Amino acid sequence: MRILIVNTSESNGGAAVAASRLCDALNNNGVKAMMMVRDRQTDDSTVVTCGGGKLKQKWCFYWERLVIWLNNRLSRENLFKVSIANAGIDITGTPEFQKADIIHLHWVNQGLLSLGGLQKILQSGKPVVWTMHDMWPLTSICHHAYECEAYGTGCSHCPFLRHPASNDLSARVFRRKENVLHGLQRLPSPSPPLHFVAVSEWLAEKARNSALIGHFPISVIPNVLSLQQFTIVDRTDARTALEVNARFVIAFGAARLDDPIKGFGYLTEALHLLAHSLASTKNDTHPAQGSQEPADVHLLLFGTVRDASIFDSLPVSYTHLGYINDTYRLSEVYSAANIVVSSSLYETFGQTLIEAMACGCVPVSFDGSGQADIITHGKNGYLARRLSAESLANGMEWGLKKSESEGAALRKDLRRSVVRRYGESVVANQYMNLYQSLIPQK
Repeated sequence: MRILIVNTSESNGGAAVAASRLCDALNNNGVKAMMMVRDRQTDDSTVVTCGGGKLKQKWCFYWERLVIWLNNRLSRENLFKVSIANAGIDITGTPEFQKADIIHLHWVNQGLLSLGGLQKILQSGKPVVWTMHDMWPLTSICHHAYECEAYGTGCSHCPFLRHPASNDLSARVFRRKENVLHGLQRLPSPSPPLHFVAVSEWLAEKARNSALIGHFPISVIPNVLSLQQFTIVDRTDARTALEVNARFVIAFGAARLDDPIKGFGYLTEALHLLAHSLASTKNDTHPAQGSQEPADVHLLLFGTVRDASIFDSLPVSYTHLGYINDTYRLSEVYSAANIVVSSSLYETFGQTLIEAMACGCVPVSFDGSGQADIITHGKNGYLARRLSAESLANGMEWGLKKSESEGAALRKDLRRSVVRRYGESVVANQYMNLYQSLIPQK
């Protein structure tokens, strides 16, 4: 069985990391998998580029953004929160595509695949699996719909556009997507199958309510994690390596820390509440003058940031480690921390949570999206009421004290839970069973 995994980037972004790890997991479990990308970052022999040439690739990217900009009355607001797939690379003529038994799409936006290119793939006669890492496959143009549910009937009056209307950009792209996806029904029977995969039950429920893809089969298969890459490091050694001296350490990471969807403001507000709570319950005894008592809480931040002023309101000491692409370094961060926090408004899955758990770190997150698949409230983590800083602070305090009181035993339990659910062979076998069900029996 030959699988071609298609994703815009090899390693930049959560979807790229998930797709790359899946490619490795499949190859490690007896499946011949290749990954086709527009942006290649390594010389891995299992990764190939989509072709088309750098000039064509750049043209596709900029042409799409230009059309969005023009349709949004020359506003850059929300420019990268939507995609219209009006330009892309035709991958159907490549040798890798021709040899593949299954085409497995992941995140294919920003100039990799156009809707026309997607139509050619669907009409190629090859079964297609499409793993959703955000909501774009089930909506018209947005990657996250927030509170909007128009995708259930047909997108228009889009809140991401400056002048929403009945025939705005979202309505026009919705009709094009509908024509591409529903066009499968007009192919000679039996038409090649298209099977969607959601990385969480929350995302699957959104997909089932979508007017675009709700009638297609939809499975739930989580992202895979390499347990060889993420390991428990001795906490004292990890903190020494990171030059952290505190009773409690909290980890918080994202590709971009100040992306509004990551909810950094909620984290900051929750930290203020947490600091006040810890101070009020602290022992009345005071250290002798000149002693070096460790700080109560230290925050470890990792990821890029455009506006570092978001750190100015933090009530605790912090270290910003920048973008980290070294998994051992990440293991040190998670191992140094008592808890990892996600204050995202929405998460389709929660990759940092399972990475942290594999390193023995307690996850604390808002409820209401994909993280609920990972965390069993009050057992292996804490699910705070969605968008409640007070509830998030309570969860952080619960996690810190649980980590301190249960120590090494808890860390081992957290890792075991990740091994059982997200290990390479576990997730690879789920996909292998799906692939096998889609290949026509001779």
